[in-house]
Amino acid sequence: MAELPAIEAAIWQQLARACHDRHHAWRTPVLATVDAQGLPEARTLVLREVEAATRRLWVYSDARAAKIAHLARQPRATLLAWSPRLHWQVRLKLRVTLHTRGLALASRWARVKLSPSASDYLSARAPGEPLDGTAPALLAEDRAQFAALEAEVLEIDWLELHRDGHRRARFDGHDACWLQA
Repeated sequence: MAELPAIEAAIWQQLARACHDRHHAWRTPVLATVDAQGLPEARTLVLREVEAATRRLWVYSDARAAKIAHLARQPRATLLAWSPRLHWQVRLKLRVTLHTRGLALASRWARVKLSPSASDYLSARAPGEPLDGTAPALLAEDRAQFAALEAEVLEIDWLELHRDGHRRARFDGHDACWLQA
C-alpha cells in the first residue's frame, strides 16, 4: 500500500470498523486536551461514530466531565490510537464541537438510552467527584448528563512500524505527504 490515497482510505476504513468491532484497538483511543492551567490531560474514550466523507468522529461523554470544560475553553485536541495488529499509530488533530442540547444530541440520546451504557450518563455525581461511602444515586432519564463531541479531523499523522523500515505520512484533507519516520 505505497500510494498515499490508498493509505488514507485504509485509515478511515479502520476508524469506521473500530466503531462496530469491540475488539478493534482503535475503538478506545486516547484523547488529549489542555486544562485551565495549560497542562495536558489525556484519557481513553470510546469511538462511537465515523463520518469519513466529512472527516468527522463522534464520541460521547458525561457533560460534567473535565474534558468538556477543557474543550469549551480550547476546542482543539489530539486523538491517539495504536493498533498492534496493523502496526499503525494514528494521531488525529481535531477541532471539537460540543453538543449538550439540540437535535444532534437528542437523536443520539434516543439510541443510547436504550442501551446498558445509558447509566454512564445518569449518575447524580460528576465524573471524578469523591464518593462519601454511599451508593451513587441515579438521575431521572430526562435529566441525563449526556453530551456528544463532534470532532472534525484537521490532520492525520500516520506511522507504520515495520521490521523492513517504518513509514510515516501526513494527511490534512487537501494534501498528503510522506514524512521521515
